Amino acid sequence: MSQTLPAVGARPAPDCTPGPWQEQGHHLADKSWRAEWLVAWNSFWFMPADPLPLAMLRIASGALLAWSSAVWLLDAEAFFGNAGWLPPANVWRMNDQPWQWSLYFVFSSAIAVKAITIVTLLAAALLTIGLATPLAAVVACIGFLSAANRAPLNVFGFDDVLGMLLIALVVGPSGAVCSLDSLLWPNRKSIEPSVRANIAIRLIQVHLCTIYFFSGCGKLLGATWWEGTALWGSIANVQYRTLDLTGLARFPLIINLLTLGTLFWEVLYPVLVWPRLTRRLVLAMAVMVHLGIGLSMGMMEFGLVMLTANAAFIPSSVFRGLWHSYPLPVPHTLKS
Repeated sequence: MSQTLPAVGARPAPDCTPGPWQEQGHHLADKSWRAEWLVAWNSFWFMPADPLPLAMLRIASGALLAWSSAVWLLDAEAFFGNAGWLPPANVWRMNDQPWQWSLYFVFSSAIAVKAITIVTLLAAALLTIGLATPLAAVVACIGFLSAANRAPLNVFGFDDVLGMLLIALVVGPSGAVCSLDSLLWPNRKSIEPSVRANIAIRLIQVHLCTIYFFSGCGKLLGATWWEGTALWGSIANVQYRTLDLTGLARFPLIINLLTLGTLFWEVLYPVLVWPRLTRRLVLAMAVMVHLGIGLSMGMMEFGLVMLTANAAFIPSSVFRGLWHSYPLPVPHTLKS
């Protein structure tokens, strides 16, 4: 049911339905600046939203976690065992933080280490297909955090972003649509717009803006980024090279353009990704940057997880358009 918005306050975000705080006559619907900010805050975080985008992120994140767990499982005892590459005592000295807890600290035998990794892999598979999704999301998140805290030397940007996504999947109803759960229980009310779905998507969006901003600020401290030559260091590094792009040495202006473009895109990401006018350009740049990193530097997993996180800014109407013929329950009645 549609509701009338007041003359002041924030407009509802795309793919969201108005909340009760926006009704005329509500005590927040006055003209004070504090009320306007409060209405905008509530609209941003607590407006019910379509759960479909979160379901799409669930599928991609579950598949990426399954891949990561399969890699851990190739030599789980070396990664997580007491006699592995990094003994638990050294991990504790490195972390110096008692809250960085891990199941692998408690269950450290060879059989237990493999069992925990297998359970994480199975949870990731269930998360991908959307079966027992709430439980699978919690188990997958605990298993992933246990692996990351136990093997900190093997944790990189891929793992950091994947952990961010998994926490959001625990918070929101990630199995509400496009899941086996929604096929087995098609009459559940969880397919309706949800406040939890909005909170989960907003958490991803805000975290992603923070990541890009501080990554860009870190680059601002590097002289090679201001000179426009930083990307050449990656192109010329044979340890990361999967595509030989050294021919770009003949075109220094292109290297300068790519370097400075990447720098200012990261710094301005938190500003330009929100307006509809610039969002498509920012997301298109994200595709080029992260696919370029994946294809040319052999870090495809990192590129894919970053693209998955960027998909949180895609409106649900786009996902519904792509999945209009998909047989799983999708809330077509929502309007963007």
